[in-house]
Amino acid sequence: MQGRLRRLLRAPPPRSLLSGALSSSPPPGDGGDGRSGVAVKQVTRGNLAEALEELRGRVREATFVGLDLEMSGVTSAPWRDTFELDRADVRYLKLRDSAERFAALQLGVCPFRWDPAKSAFIAHPHNFFIFPRKELTDCSSHEFLCQTTSIDFLAKYQFDFNTCFREGISYLSRAQEEEVLQKINLLHQDGTSASSTTPEGDGDMPLKRAADILFTERMKINFKEWRDAIVSKPDDHLSGNIRCTAGQFQTVFFKMRPAIMLNGFSSHQLQLIQQVLRKNFRDLIYVCTFGEDETSEKRVVYSDTDEDKILLMKDVQEDLLKNREARVKSAIGIRHVIDLLSSERKLIVGHSCFLDIAQVYSKFVGPLPSSIKEFALSIHKIFPHIADTRHLMTVNQAVQKLMKQKSKSLSSAFSLLCPSSHSYPEKPSTLSPVRIEVGGDKTMSSCFISGAKHEAGYDAYMTGCVFAQLCTYLDIKFEQLSPQDNLATNNKLQKHINLLSPSWNSGTVLDLSSGMERPEPGYMRRYPAAVYDNIVLIWGFVSKVRPKEIKDCIRKVFGTGSVTSVFPIDSTAVLVQFNKSESVNDFLDLKAVLERTDSAISILHPLSTILEGGQTRAAKYDTYRDICSSSESKYLFADQAETVCATSKNQVPENVDDNLISDVQQSILDGTLLTSVNKGDGTKSGSKNKDADDITCQHILDALHNNRALFGNRMRSQ
Repeated sequence: MQGRLRRLLRAPPPRSLLSGALSSSPPPGDGGDGRSGVAVKQVTRGNLAEALEELRGRVREATFVGLDLEMSGVTSAPWRDTFELDRADVRYLKLRDSAERFAALQLGVCPFRWDPAKSAFIAHPHNFFIFPRKELTDCSSHEFLCQTTSIDFLAKYQFDFNTCFREGISYLSRAQEEEVLQKINLLHQDGTSASSTTPEGDGDMPLKRAADILFTERMKINFKEWRDAIVSKPDDHLSGNIRCTAGQFQTVFFKMRPAIMLNGFSSHQLQLIQQVLRKNFRDLIYVCTFGEDETSEKRVVYSDTDEDKILLMKDVQEDLLKNREARVKSAIGIRHVIDLLSSERKLIVGHSCFLDIAQVYSKFVGPLPSSIKEFALSIHKIFPHIADTRHLMTVNQAVQKLMKQKSKSLSSAFSLLCPSSHSYPEKPSTLSPVRIEVGGDKTMSSCFISGAKHEAGYDAYMTGCVFAQLCTYLDIKFEQLSPQDNLATNNKLQKHINLLSPSWNSGTVLDLSSGMERPEPGYMRRYPAAVYDNIVLIWGFVSKVRPKEIKDCIRKVFGTGSVTSVFPIDSTAVLVQFNKSESVNDFLDLKAVLERTDSAISILHPLSTILEGGQTRAAKYDTYRDICSSSESKYLFADQAETVCATSKNQVPENVDDNLISDVQQSILDGTLLTSVNKGDGTKSGSKNKDADDITCQHILDALHNNRALFGNRMRSQ
């Protein structure tokens, strides 16, 4: 497959493929190799300029543009996956971590233009290979993670890693471009000021070695003979060769001035040459320029007046600035595509595309904002119109009925809503499908292959097809659209635009125009709705303990209805949601006391199952957020939590004061505290503690409540 792709990249597409590309509808199915028969233009760094020029016209004429990315991974650890009990800020932290750690390997862009004459959309799918190689010396090298399951998944669908890594297009984000240009301007200012003021003896090296003394004397003689020949016989230098007693310099011209190239000298010798010129020759100037491949070229240039010298150095600095700026522009690479989509302000269509959009921002705009609201508002300025087909599938009852008991994946939606484009039987759409043709390349010089699932270009095409069919369920009549109409402002579609599902299990959609989340219609929750003040995070318990056992242990202490749900983060941590918020503090207090109590109850109480091993930690929900926000990434959540909490700023606070614990222990052991003992049937009875062996968890809780009030009064009176 990879050899076939490389051959296609070097040659025009076969006529049989182009005829398929220009057919009136997508071919129904593949040829047994997973390929669809839809011609997708493959773009690498070798044909980017040509493809970009053609894409500008396609996007400018487009009604909407399908977008998709393929990435090197999704989650750096199982606990970094998004969960139903994740709060919006925690969910965003996880998605941000994914976008920052993993690479974008392909960008799929597919403009769809409505053709009134054919009553059909004309699609032009493009598949851009991406590889973040280092293009500029001013920028650091890129680093990214690869998730083995994701790489294996891409390999299963014949992803061409050789083309990606060898011919992939690099990029600079807007933030990186701005940073590099600032450095360049500072260098230009420094170079300009340095050329106008060259203090005598500045930066001179002491000549201690005999070799350095002999070298500088020899160069002084050679430069003097060459300069004297230029001055005494100004016409002779036109021949190109001037012989000196100590050797021969090749005379060249630089900006209409006589010059000599300095080839074959070491960096140390070049420093000595500059020193010789500064101290002995006011009319000879050392000039360093850079070629297109960033190789430096050193020269000595003759300039007969101070005014000419200033003009020459100004010229050199301006050329150097233009050369550096041109290299920066060239290094922008694939970001030119994103800038094009942003500038044209077209309707961008993705499927479950929150992570794709976050990847676009991280790679091509700059570091992701710290909050989900700031991210939403920032991306809304870049792409003012985004439609998520996964959300659109939830807003129409007919589509919901059609998709009932079906996966909401792109391929599943495509097979159901676009029946002419698949090879296996599915229940067809109830409405007449929108006709979609795949456009070819008029120049016959571009590179096409038949698209396949999970190739970004073909997925962008499928996304656009699904969107077009979903629009018919919203009663949008494409036949009534004029070329000047903006589909994003259509009354029947506008209210569904800029609403993205942060994840498949969030149960919410994010409004990009306001940065606020709202419930997703029709979402069926697996767990009770989260009340974050009622949630406690527990980690570090022994691996044999299961969530059901944790739930049963806590219920024995707090009552059968005390725990709403226990959600496993991974094998080392859970989130426990209590029925009441005060139970969170009670649990944390009880845990702290039990861990410091040397009595039978510390071994026999119901929570001993959770606390076994002495490594169990617990904290409120905000600690979970802090752990997820860390740049550390351990595979097990318990290891991550310990790493984060080991720093002084993230210590898990003790919930019970040492003095309070002592008071509680003493009051219980003295039997002076009247407690309410839970009988297990919901009723309570008063009793006087006479024996430490009779102490129950309820005794400790009541003692904590009473002594905390007493301890607080004591502190206020001091």
